[in-house]
Amino acid sequence: MPSSLSLEGPGSAVDEVTPLLAASNAVKPNTGIEEAKAPVPRDSQLDDAEDDTPLPKSQIFLLCYARLVEPIAFFTIFPFINKMIWETGNLKEEDVGFYSGLIESLFSFTQLLLMIHWGKASDHLGRKPVLVFSLFGVSIATTLFGFSKTVWQMIFFRCLGGIFSGSVVTIRTMISENSTKRTQARAFSYFSFASNVGLFLGPFIGGLSNPADQYPTVFGNIQLFKIFPYALPTIATGVISTSAAILTLLFVKETLTPELRAKNAEYDQGPMSIWDLLKFPGVAKVIYLYGHVMVLAFGYTAVIPVFWFTHVQLGGYGFSPFQISMLMGATGLSQALWTLLAFPPLQKRFGTGGVLRACAILWPIFFMMSPLSNFFLRRNLTALFWIFGPVATVIGTGIAIAFTAIQLALNDIAPSQSTLGTLNGLALSVIAALRSISPALFTSIFAIGIKSQIFWGYLVWIILIGTAIILTFTMRGLPEKAEGKIRYEPVDEENTARST
Repeated sequence: MPSSLSLEGPGSAVDEVTPLLAASNAVKPNTGIEEAKAPVPRDSQLDDAEDDTPLPKSQIFLLCYARLVEPIAFFTIFPFINKMIWETGNLKEEDVGFYSGLIESLFSFTQLLLMIHWGKASDHLGRKPVLVFSLFGVSIATTLFGFSKTVWQMIFFRCLGGIFSGSVVTIRTMISENSTKRTQARAFSYFSFASNVGLFLGPFIGGLSNPADQYPTVFGNIQLFKIFPYALPTIATGVISTSAAILTLLFVKETLTPELRAKNAEYDQGPMSIWDLLKFPGVAKVIYLYGHVMVLAFGYTAVIPVFWFTHVQLGGYGFSPFQISMLMGATGLSQALWTLLAFPPLQKRFGTGGVLRACAILWPIFFMMSPLSNFFLRRNLTALFWIFGPVATVIGTGIAIAFTAIQLALNDIAPSQSTLGTLNGLALSVIAALRSISPALFTSIFAIGIKSQIFWGYLVWIILIGTAIILTFTMRGLPEKAEGKIRYEPVDEENTARST
């Protein structure tokens, strides 16, 4: 059977679907022959019926609201963490940076340690109870962080918040289980949009620290905020997390139902170990590609703010904090719109693999824009810079659709739906590990490059471009099951009738 995308017009049926959905909704033909217990493709008529199932938007909306919690909890402390450490830790100013970096990274580090276990728990106990439990846990840990009076209390509550942040694994899994082959691109575009909203709201909420001094007419007489000046933003984050937990408890439906467990049992050979999962065809390759894509993202995200701030003659833009904030806001909005509006039709037209390969080709070009824009500034080509630089940066963030595409590839390569939670936990553990080391690595390379003017200060961009070029070659090995294409072929009504 050919693997290319072909449209035969009306009267056709889907013949190839994701292995994930195949495992989750398969119905055995009544042939009298006992079949092997392994994930197998569904019947084409059943595929056609399920693919027409509309996206349950109320469930997706509630899950996206729950998705806001993790980025808000992670980024809320950023605006005030340094001042809080300095005031509560009785430290020298030069020591604040060490503890700030430590506390910021512990959230990701504890995620790394427990992400797989949260995934396994959701596979065994159900998605909903794990999600509700973790959301309540994040609420408590995040709220208490603002009441810390010592650095070690801050470290403890930050670790506790990371421990309970397993909700991100469960939400990804439930988004997958609430969507079909045809609707998963739209569902995960909503998921990614919610992530971007959380990235924006986190620092904004963090700006509410020390409210008694900042907003004396509203909070000046509240003694609590005088004693604990950093409690308000963490309380606000806790309220958001608690509301997400309550809404999930009351209105979100369990996706790993008894019926689905029974269907999975017909095809599963039993629980898969992490090693068995990695050995399953295509899984290790997709996880590697996932990590490669995210290294590019983490490297760029870490470098770009300091690049924009750095003086032009050293290799940056020399922007003011206001200009940086405006450009960051514009790129964030652009990224969200690309994901929400452009990704679903592109994925439908070209498949997940087509989107990923296009992004891999465009990534080196996108990275070239920054040093090229600095070159314009160094040559006093200011008008050309303003025409090309910021505009290209904002438009170029469209490559962020690769983040959603690689998630779909991960879903499609899963051996069965009963392993989806564990697989997401494994992948996100890899991502958490990369997030804990990539920012420091790339910002250090940037600092070395501009200090010694290696390649005119462009050392980090050369490394990022080289890493992106490697991705264009490794992306060619994307497994066929992760291509995300729907193939249509004419229905053989006689054979279909016999098979059903």
